[in-house]
Amino acid sequence: MDVLSDVITVMRTGRPRSARVAWHAPWAQQFAAVPGAAGFHVILQGPCWLVLPGADPVPLGAGDVVFRPHGDGHTLAGSPSTRPTTPACDPNDPQLLQRYATDTVGVPTGAPVTVTLCGAYEVDPARVHPLVRDLPELIHLPAHLGRHPSLRATVDLLAAELERPGLGTDAIVPALLDTLLLHILRAWLERPPALATTTGWAAALNDPATTAALQAMHRDPARPWTVAALAAEAGLSRAPFARRFTTLLGQPPLTYLTWWRMTTAARLLQESDAPLGVIAAKVGYSSEFAFAAAFKRRHGTAPGRYRRGPADG
Repeated sequence: MDVLSDVITVMRTGRPRSARVAWHAPWAQQFAAVPGAAGFHVILQGPCWLVLPGADPVPLGAGDVVFRPHGDGHTLAGSPSTRPTTPACDPNDPQLLQRYATDTVGVPTGAPVTVTLCGAYEVDPARVHPLVRDLPELIHLPAHLGRHPSLRATVDLLAAELERPGLGTDAIVPALLDTLLLHILRAWLERPPALATTTGWAAALNDPATTAALQAMHRDPARPWTVAALAAEAGLSRAPFARRFTTLLGQPPLTYLTWWRMTTAARLLQESDAPLGVIAAKVGYSSEFAFAAAFKRRHGTAPGRYRRGPADG
């Protein structure tokens, strides 16, 4: 798998949730701050406003995509002056969005209606990739004709599936939500150079040498990598590669490699029943004892106890 696909696989937990919601004026809905959840809104029809604490309201139009990667609270409203009159929507309650959605049935013909696609992804805080931590509080992708065609196609498919559920919808929607998340992140990573940063994950994934080394670590974490071997993957000599990697990502290559191995091990412990020795080998440890010691340094608990979870601890 490539780095971005691995990021999604590792951090996501549970099932993503979404709802197609129609609102008619006057309306405003607050969305609660929820650690461990990343939320999004896609404006399918009509204008609205994104209201953020301590910031100017952001006007949104049809086709705009908003992503809140860190679960921060916010409000969507038909007007920036309209105040919410219902309790805040909690993404952890899968029925709450539908409960506060305003049905368009009975709305006078010609009355302004805004239709949004709202949703949330559950995120395991212990496995959040540094790429996600590096994201800004708000990613706003304005609609522009011809931009992000794959993202627009995914939005159209998801909106149609939610509006007209059919056989297989329960399998299709989570797959489309994962696809939507990947396209949102890809659009942000591929933004124009004038808007990009010179360090951080966006810069690293747009740097061919650093990306080659990252792909190698993700492709084969069990390999006994050295800085020299990773530099060879990057097509650089050892010292320039180490400086470049550390400057862009804020940590040396082997520090990231250890983090990635331990994060991968945590996922395998929770999602499989593979023996500890097998998991140790998958992440580059020939000794189960050495693996257990490294895992405890990273996660603060032994692999077996981590697998059983707090309820069995």
